[in-house]
Amino acid sequence: MAMYIRVKRSKTTYFIQCDPTETTLDIKQKLHTLIDQPVNDQRLILMSNGDILEDSKTLADQKVENDAVVALTLRKDDNEFEDVNIVKPNDFYQSRDTDSGNW
Repeated sequence: MAMYIRVKRSKTTYFIQCDPTETTLDIKQKLHTLIDQPVNDQRLILMSNGDILEDSKTLADQKVENDAVVALTLRKDDNEFEDVNIVKPNDFYQSRDTDSGNW
């Protein structure tokens, strides 16, 4: 059963067609062809709960559902990952790390 997820970074949204049985790594491979960033330099975060998606787990295992919004962060030069940087459309939910109402 095919589904779509929305992978967002900054002002860009990638619509990725995928299957609930695919793993996070499969999604990163698809992104790799789009953004030319190695899979190990990508981190995907499910925005509905703030969880970092694990490469070896399937989307279904991690409660990634059709039309889920997933943030993409990339590894920086100092080997840390950048913060989630998504320009807020109206349907965007704040991640739980930020305090409320500072938009």
